[in-house]
Amino acid sequence: MKIARLFGAMFALLSIILGALNSHTFKKILPEIESKSIDVSLRYMMFHALALLILSVLSVEGKKMISLFLITGTLLFSFSILFLSFQSQIVFNLSWLGPVTPIGGSLLIFGWILILFQFIKN
Repeated sequence: MKIARLFGAMFALLSIILGALNSHTFKKILPEIESKSIDVSLRYMMFHALALLILSVLSVEGKKMISLFLITGTLLFSFSILFLSFQSQIVFNLSWLGPVTPIGGSLLIFGWILILFQFIKN
């Protein structure tokens, strides 16, 4: 469960740092809609950071698999939104990331379904 704690702490740290940057810097250079998208991305990142940290200390069967879904889902969901939010500021076309966001969201949903089943089972 070291990986879950590591990613949990990293996601929490990044959401705080990027949230501060969004409030004080990004909002000056990005359109409002992109700044709001960053807020959504960071909110989900923090939720799943806390979920991973809590999951790492709980006695839940299958928590490695659940952690994998939450980590992968957060990486795909939150980071695709972050990169897409900066599309207007960079030279590269990142539109191909659009379909990645719902895949990440689906993995997060599946992770939470697994958590729910484990809690019902116990």
